[in-house]
Formats: sequence, structure tokens, C-alpha cells
Amino acid sequence: MERWKQFFHALLFPRLAVALISVPVTAALLLYTFAYGSETSPVTYLAYLFSAYSLLIVCISTGKMAKGGAWQRLHRNPYIHRYLTDLPFQTHVSLYLSLGINLLFAGIKLFLGVYYRSVWFGTLAVYYGMMAMIRFVLLRHVSRAGIGQDIRAEFKYYRLCGVILLLMNSALAGVVVLVVRKDQGFYYAGYLIYVVALYAFYNTITAVRDVVRYRKYQSPVLSAAKAVKLAAALVSMLALETAMLMQFDNGQNAPRFKQIMTAATGGGVCAIVFAMAVFMIVQSTKRLRKWGQERTEYTVDGGN
Repeated sequence: MERWKQFFHALLFPRLAVALISVPVTAALLLYTFAYGSETSPVTYLAYLFSAYSLLIVCISTGKMAKGGAWQRLHRNPYIHRYLTDLPFQTHVSLYLSLGINLLFAGIKLFLGVYYRSVWFGTLAVYYGMMAMIRFVLLRHVSRAGIGQDIRAEFKYYRLCGVILLLMNSALAGVVVLVVRKDQGFYYAGYLIYVVALYAFYNTITAVRDVVRYRKYQSPVLSAAKAVKLAAALVSMLALETAMLMQFDNGQNAPRFKQIMTAATGGGVCAIVFAMAVFMIVQSTKRLRKWGQERTEYTVDGGN
């Protein structure tokens, strides 16, 4: 097990020279793929996989470099220092921002769905609306009771968020079906797709890190917030894949290839979100049931 840990650590946190060398290698692979490659070429698969890995390690290396001097300068600002060190304040700000973004996205997709009579945009509006609902529920509890003050109430909200996440996964499955069957997807003009790719990878990395890091606080509400963030990050990766398959399609890629790739990734994302939702519901139900039994036994014993 220790050997595997060392292997994955070396894979994700290589030396800076390795991260820098991966950039021109990625550029060469992608140039060859776009100019001469096809969906059946092993180089095509290698180019996509290695470009994702290169972007990942470059982001990690850049973060490590910036964390040195820049990290100290950030802490000199009182507001930034509070955001970085005060967990309740950080949660409040993150939930407010994400709630606003989700409501904006839901409103835009709903308008487009009604205007164009599009099931595609309507399904996306439902998805973002449910995500906003989860964040509103969490924000309401955090604003009223704080974090870690009422664990029993937090588990109730934790279970409610799991139920909404499970329903939200149904909308996500609908999005995947529409993408696969009707060959629809996301499109970003010009070089905007590279900015979206950077954001998607950064969001996914931080979401996975937060899910692991914040488990030590033993706060169901905080865990629910990070689970929703992870679900959103996974969907952003799915959207990025559909956009790349559409934008970099030079006519040589068969529709079957795009369908297989999107179905595989979409199915994987839906499976992960489904597993998270079921885990949240089962874990919270067990804890609440245990507390209920203990309360009943205490009442009976007290009556005797």
C-alpha cells in the first residue's frame, strides 16, 4: 500500500521540470492529432489522456509556486485572511456565490428552453435549479445555527440534500441521454474552451481535495456542501468533454465515437453522483435512527 501511495504522489506531484516538459509534448501530440489523427489512432487517445494529465500537473505545480510568497501577501488583507482561516465565514461566502451562479444559470437555461422550445435547455434548467435548492437549504441552516452546533439537525439537512441530489441525478441522466441520442452538447467560441478546461480541472481538483480535507470537521452540512461541489465539478468535466468533441471534430470522427465517449463519461458521472446521494441518505438515516432509539430507551428508563 505504501508503494502505491508513493507512486500516485510522484505521479500527481512531479518535479517542476517534468511539468514544464509536458507542455510542449502535449502541444505536439495535439497538433498531430488535429492535423493527421483519427478516432482509431492510438495517438489520439494518448493525446487526450496526456493533455489532461499535463494540465493537471501544471496547475498543481503553479499552485505550489504561488503558495510561497503570494500566500503571505494574501494573508495581509484582513478580508482574505478571514476567508482563508474562518471556516463558517468561508462556507457562507462560498454558498452565497454558488447559489447566485446556480440561480443565474437556471434562469438563463429556462428562458432559452421556453424561447426555443428546447427540452435540452429545459433539462439543464431543472438540474441547475435543484443544485440551487440544495445550496439554499444548506445556507439557511448555516445562517441560523452555524456549523457544528446542532449535529442532529445537520444530519437531517444532510439527508434532505442527499434526496435532492438523487433527484438531480435523474435530470443529469436526462442531459446525458440528450447529448448521446441527439448529438447535442456545449460549445465555446474561440479559445474560450481552454479557459473552461482550466477552470474544470481546477474545480475538480479542489472539489476532491475539499471532500477529503473537510471530513475531519465532522460536520454533515459541510460535507454536503463539498459533495455538491464535487457533483458540480464532475458535470463541468462532462460538459468540457462534449465541447471538445464538438469543437475539435474535423469531420473524420464518426458519430459513434462521440456517442461512446459521452455515454461512458456521462454514465460514470451519474454513477458517482448516485453513489454519493445514496451514501448521504443511508448514513444520515442510520445516525438519526440510532439517536431516536437512544432517546426512546432513555425515556423508558426515566419513566421506570
